[in-house]
Amino acid sequence: MAYWAAVQLQANRERFALHMLQEVEGFATYAPRLRQRRRSHGRWIEVTPLLFVTYVFVAIELQWSRARWCPGVIRLVMDGLQPARVPNAVISELRRRERDGAIELPKPPGLVRGDKVRIVRGALHGHLGLYEGMRPHERVDVLLQLLGGVCRVTLAKSDVVALSSAVPSDKDL
Repeated sequence: MAYWAAVQLQANRERFALHMLQEVEGFATYAPRLRQRRRSHGRWIEVTPLLFVTYVFVAIELQWSRARWCPGVIRLVMDGLQPARVPNAVISELRRRERDGAIELPKPPGLVRGDKVRIVRGALHGHLGLYEGMRPHERVDVLLQLLGGVCRVTLAKSDVVALSSAVPSDKDL
């Protein structure tokens, strides 16, 4: 009876290894891909890297050693003396999430104006403030209580983390 197993491939040789597994050795493979948008040379492009970097799934029927020694394969994920079985439900769920050949992860929830944030890097490390808005080049505006008044400070997006979306009181400014 055939079952799915995870296979680790050599980095940057995934296409070659998949070709060898499918066409030369005759294994059915499943290589779930992730849809991402990236900037390249000033423009947005869509790329589809493997969902699990250097890992794919192979349907094992009889001789799993042929898959293990296939060119481009580093190893099979083992469970003792034989390949670990990946439940069919896992493969089915991954395939269910695919849209046009790739899986799109949900976007992380963004900050909303008025959200409490904590500054985690820089000279203002540890201060609490309110998210005011987004600026170009991954910058954010934060309102801080400084020197007896409210000041707007522009920081790198990576320098602040959200605390909660609860409505802040005046003492949080």
